[in-house]
Amino acid sequence: MRPGTLFIVLTVVLDAMGIGLIMPIMPDLIREVHGGDLANAALWGGALATAFALMQFLFGPVVGALSDRYGRRPVLLVSLLFMTLDYLVMALSGSIWLLMLGRIVGGITAATHATASAYMADVSRPEDKAANFGLIGAGFGIGFVLGPLMGGMLGEYGTRAPFYAAAALSALNLLFGWLVLRETVTDAIRRPFAWRRANPLGAFRQIGAHPELRQLLIVFFLYDLALYVYPSVWSYFGQARFGWTPQLIGLSLALYGIGAAAVQILLMRWLIARRGERGTAVLGIVFEGLACVMLAVVTSGPLALILTPIASLGAVAMPALQGMLSRRTGADAQGELQGVIASVHAMAAILSPLIMTTTFAAFTAEGARVFFPGAPFVLAALLLGLSILVICRTPPAAA
Repeated sequence: MRPGTLFIVLTVVLDAMGIGLIMPIMPDLIREVHGGDLANAALWGGALATAFALMQFLFGPVVGALSDRYGRRPVLLVSLLFMTLDYLVMALSGSIWLLMLGRIVGGITAATHATASAYMADVSRPEDKAANFGLIGAGFGIGFVLGPLMGGMLGEYGTRAPFYAAAALSALNLLFGWLVLRETVTDAIRRPFAWRRANPLGAFRQIGAHPELRQLLIVFFLYDLALYVYPSVWSYFGQARFGWTPQLIGLSLALYGIGAAAVQILLMRWLIARRGERGTAVLGIVFEGLACVMLAVVTSGPLALILTPIASLGAVAMPALQGMLSRRTGADAQGELQGVIASVHAMAAILSPLIMTTTFAAFTAEGARVFFPGAPFVLAALLLGLSILVICRTPPAAA
């Protein structure tokens, strides 16, 4: 693996580690700085996630267009710098509003994943794009192995320790990228920056002008809307349903990460070769839906840990969808495409935490008529079923 590609994968690994590090302690941190019960903490957790996602939606196309104009290297390095500062702000926060400010700043500069995908598209042949996007997905899975485990262990030293660890990891990766990352945007594919394309609505008009792209972006949205059930309520679900500690929550997330990394490293190219990108995406969505249904009804903590890796079989869906979109987009618009994908992710991340945490709170709050912590996973399964209907209406190939 070339140093630049290694940096890209490590960036995604550390990005996922940063998310995984803080997930096990978020319920305790919110109650520490704001008070209230677990249901109230879940609602505030949803609000923080929504603020982060709203900034991603507004600024994702801007950052993507900037990377098409000025290159992937400066955008990635600046993003890592602000990611480091964001974790430090979160570590020092003493109120819920400072946590909110940290999430807003972090959302504006959270360009690492989209720009990393644009870099991978730059260096990949068309037929290799889905498989190489799978490397990014595998990196995310590896990060989800290491992050929650470290977060659960560091949580024993206080709710702030995981944030300091995440800041240190981001700073080290920034240094590594400064040393090894080379620019992939050449004059042949460099495109002038234009606000009419960089704002979210303008970018959607440009990328979504083709009917197939529009349908695939709808699939992306429904898929993300469903899958954000995990970062939105998993920590709260684990406590409410099974009485899990931060260590067990971290272990469950690590099991998912192990499975996702293994699937994307070992199965992605094989599945693409045999089922094609569309067939692989459908298969992944089906597995995700089955996992959501099982998690909704299971009442045994050990059984939930056993079932968690099954959900990771669905990890093939995202890179397959990315490959379908990237193959249908010009070389000079890969950054813009990834910016639009980031905005689609962000729209789902704006709505899903509010929907999922509100659903969770409605079925777990004191006095709830029915105690059913798995209700958000039932809703996620229905959304995944709808996404399958949309993707099956998308033509299997495009010029």
